[in-house]
Amino acid sequence: MKLLTDDIVFENTSGGRFDGHEAVRAVLTRAFELMMAGWFETEEAFAAGDRCVVLWTYAFHKEERQRGNVRGVDIFRVRDGLVAEKLSYVKSEDFVRHLGLQIPRT
Repeated sequence: MKLLTDDIVFENTSGGRFDGHEAVRAVLTRAFELMMAGWFETEEAFAAGDRCVVLWTYAFHKEERQRGNVRGVDIFRVRDGLVAEKLSYVKSEDFVRHLGLQIPRT
């Protein structure tokens, strides 16, 4: 959280938008609790201007990789050396459902 601006904006695949430290802390705390059994692996990371892009793979269970995985990307905007925006997307809705979350429909 020390690496985030006070006005951080976080958007994710489930359609959520979270503004500010407290909202982002709450959603990320919950997300990491749900993903404790899994494992992230960075495929590639690069920067372009004030943006940083991280391509990743998440295995649903770090001890049993055959349970499946999903690919995703995080796009960060950096301001004054701190993350001001984090846009997080996964390749499949199955990731969100696997965590027991619902995808809002409009």
